[in-house]
Formats: sequence, C-alpha cells, structure tokens
Amino acid sequence: MNLTGNTILITGGTSGIGLALAEAFFQLGNKVIVAGRRQSLLDKITAANPGMHGKQLDVQDPYALDEFAANIQKEFPELNILISNAGVSRQEDLAADHIDLSDARSIIQTNIVSTLHLTAALLPILKRQPDATIITTTSGLAFVPRNNFPTYCASKAFLHSWLQSLRVQLRPTSVEVLELIPPYVQTELSGPHQATDPRAMPLADYVAEVMQLLGDGSSPSGEILVERVKGERWAERNGDYEQRFIAFNGE
Repeated sequence: MNLTGNTILITGGTSGIGLALAEAFFQLGNKVIVAGRRQSLLDKITAANPGMHGKQLDVQDPYALDEFAANIQKEFPELNILISNAGVSRQEDLAADHIDLSDARSIIQTNIVSTLHLTAALLPILKRQPDATIITTTSGLAFVPRNNFPTYCASKAFLHSWLQSLRVQLRPTSVEVLELIPPYVQTELSGPHQATDPRAMPLADYVAEVMQLLGDGSSPSGEILVERVKGERWAERNGDYEQRFIAFNGE
C-alpha cells in the first residue's frame, strides 16, 4: 500500500494503537477519519490535528454501524483504506461458581461481529477504488493465548482465520488484506497499568516499526509483524510453543 494520498478510516482510533496510527498517517498528508464512541475524545483529537475528521460510532450497535457506513460512503466516496482496530480486552474467570458471560458477549460483538459487519458494509466502496487496503488488528495472543483473557485471545484467533479467507476471496479485486499483529504494547487496552508496563513495547516504537514495514512493503504474507511479536507468531513452527505457553500461563 502507498503511505500517502489515501483516505483512511480507523475504528477504535481515539486511543492506543488506533490513535497513534491515525496521527502517523495524518502527518504523511493522508485524509484520516477517526471513529470512536466518545465524542469528547474525538473533539480533542481533531482539535489537536486540524483537518482530521472525527466520527462518533458505537460498534456494539448494529444499526449504528449500518448508518455509519452509509454516511461514510456519502461523505468520503474516495475511501480506500479501512483500519479495523476497535477492540476490548477483559479478564474472565471460567472456573468461578457463577460465570457472567456479559464480558464475553461484549468482546465478541466488538472484536469480531462489528469488524465483520463494517467490513462487509464498506467493501462495495473499497472495491471501486483502483487501490484499496483493509487492515485488521489481531494480536500475538491469537497464537499463544493467556488463560486469563480467554475470549479476547479467541476473538483474535478467529479474526486471523477469517482474514486468511477474506484475503483469498478478494484476490481478484483491487483490495489488499493485511493483518496487523501487535505484541504486548504500552496502551491501556487491559487497564492503565499496561501503558507504563516496562515489559510492554513502547507505543511510539511499535507504530514507527509498523509504518516502516508498510512503507517497505515488508508483508508478503499479508501479516504485519514487528520483530517483537515473531516469537509468538511462529511458536508452533519453531517448536517452542509449549515453553512460551508456560511462560504466559505457568505450569
């Protein structure tokens, strides 16, 4: 994909990796539309980046997704990049006497269903562009899961499989399909502690490496892999899956 001259929609763009990508692409002169649930954050982001567009979206609401997609196609008919980054992560205790599935449902709706929904709704406009790209954020935890985040890890594994099928089906079209596979990054995805955890990769370093990979075209398999996540991604192939799983989860 080209790093300039694009019109880019980023969901989950008001914090973390989504916001950092939005600002990186915007600084390169792209037209960037950031979608998020909280209008106050959208206002703050667009004020700090004059010319960036902010659009409110609750990905938990299927009717809102349909209306949002229709409005995007009318307002930005040149849209050629969709970055599906909206996601939630919550710990779950599946050994508890009473299991509350509300967190699991929220994770599945946000991480999986809304991604499929918005992708399907925007594919017609993307396929009309001479060059278009879909980037969907998964996780290194799709390949080596952590037991205390079972639905989150499973949701990312689902997306990995789904993206492989989508990539093949869209080969005859102008739409490239990329999978963004982050390692543990300093964001607030799992709580405020993560943003300062020294074990996590600094957000600025992560996005800088991602942008370099995108610019170099260094994703021949369709997977955007920084060095720090390759151990998890290739654990099965490298024969050290069990050791990495134990490191994450204990004996």
